Amino acid sequence: MIYIHIFLAFFIPGIIGYGGGPASIPLIENEVVGTYGWMTTAEFSDTLAISNALPGPIATKMAAYIGYEQGGILGAVVALVATIGPSLVLMIVLLSLLYRHRNSPRVKRLSSFVLPAIAILMAELTFDFFSTSVVFIEWLPTIAIAVASYLALERFKIHPAIVIAVGLLIGGFFLQ
Repeated sequence: MIYIHIFLAFFIPGIIGYGGGPASIPLIENEVVGTYGWMTTAEFSDTLAISNALPGPIATKMAAYIGYEQGGILGAVVALVATIGPSLVLMIVLLSLLYRHRNSPRVKRLSSFVLPAIAILMAELTFDFFSTSVVFIEWLPTIAIAVASYLALERFKIHPAIVIAVGLLIGGFFLQ
């Protein structure tokens, strides 16, 4: 029964919390503190402070922590699924709608505005990652990783997830 409560405690804020994690924090607090009494307001504030200090989306960090505290690893998984589920379903529905109407002049016009913006944002992100890498691990390893990644992706057609995993392993073991 606890897993149903965990699911509902995070699914409801996920459904009605328009605006992302920060907008859903009061809704999560209402469920966790008010409805289920899993935490006091002070404990919730501490959890919020710690979640803000860590990188990543705040709602998922809080969901994982609170779900783990209440139901162990399965509780954390249930809370995460409940948190990201509504957005995921909505995204899939909207993308299928866009795909269905991909030949529409309106969708093509929308794409002509969105795609250049995405390209610029991705280029900026790449530049930021490269700059940060140069600061932390110097030029030579950064260039070696960039070239190896490019060859793995473009020349050898290795799946991006594998390239990322190998990059994480290299960074974790050799570049500390």
